[in-house]
Amino acid sequence: MIQGIRFTNYISSRDGSDFGKLLKLFIQLLTITSGDVQQALEMLNQLDLEYKLTDGNYGIGDFIEELKEKKYLQESSNENILVITPKSEKTIRRQSLEEIFGKLKKTFRGNHRTTYTGQGDESTADRREYLFGDTMDQIDMTDSIKNAQINHGIDELYLTEKDLEVEEKDYKALTSTVLMIDVSHSMILYGEDRITPAKKVAMALSELIKLKYPKDKLDVIVFGNDAWPIEIRDLPYLQVGPYHTNTVAGLALAMDILRRRKTSNKQIFMITDGKPTCLKEGIKYYKNSFGLDRKIINKTLDQAAKARRAGITITTFMIARDPYLQQFVREFTKINNGRAFYSGIQGLGDYIFEDYIRNRRKHLN
Repeated sequence: MIQGIRFTNYISSRDGSDFGKLLKLFIQLLTITSGDVQQALEMLNQLDLEYKLTDGNYGIGDFIEELKEKKYLQESSNENILVITPKSEKTIRRQSLEEIFGKLKKTFRGNHRTTYTGQGDESTADRREYLFGDTMDQIDMTDSIKNAQINHGIDELYLTEKDLEVEEKDYKALTSTVLMIDVSHSMILYGEDRITPAKKVAMALSELIKLKYPKDKLDVIVFGNDAWPIEIRDLPYLQVGPYHTNTVAGLALAMDILRRRKTSNKQIFMITDGKPTCLKEGIKYYKNSFGLDRKIINKTLDQAAKARRAGITITTFMIARDPYLQQFVREFTKINNGRAFYSGIQGLGDYIFEDYIRNRRKHLN
């Protein structure tokens, strides 16, 4: 008698699909809550109750345990609460990149191609005679020795300057960028969250540069009543404060950072939704939220002129469509000889991506 196959209760193995689906949503919630794990999990529970995200076999509790097992979350030693890990921070940046720049494909390490030749990483088929100032790594030694044999014979082999042959390489532009993010209170006013897409753009841009243009420099600063630099890893935790908009301080700090960079291409990307409303005079703040104050505006326009003289292009991404604000931005842009985009929060990433890539293909100054 042949023994048959014995069937028992089937228990499906977790293939990661439930976890992956919830992880994408959880990462979005972490961005919205500025890295507050408790608030993000509460929101996830509410969404599960309303939209039945889980099927009963795999619940939110299972998801939390798996987050801890896979090192996305850890318990804080001081407060005994769950906090995100560097792995989560990297995942937030990577997901932002995929969301905003979905068509981007990872290519070889390097910088941006231009139509110029010069010092670079990628060889071309072109050769030329040695010129004063060429470096040793540009000399094609094989062809140079062959030239010496032809010119002087094998018996008395020696190299002269006329024998040297230089290998042309594609010039690759290096760019230093400062991304300015407005963190004034207006970025969350009127029921519209503008700070979350701004953070996503900053995280996506930083990941883009790390993957595709690793030799470029990106600095991120925020500006409210004052301006200060932040680290890329701090972006998920960025919050709007009870601030006015001190655009002058932001531009001054951005230019100070770029002044120390040794690259020839320097630019500022400024994301804002409102008008400049604040100046710092000594230890006091001069503020005016009503309309465009000429004292503040004139100082802001002065910064645009200073940046132009320093060869720094300012691209303004205005998340507002008020006609009087657009007029100010047009004046600011004309003085700097820069660019301006009037974007909704949905299209912000596309604008910045396209402009960044376009600038990689040319000299900005």
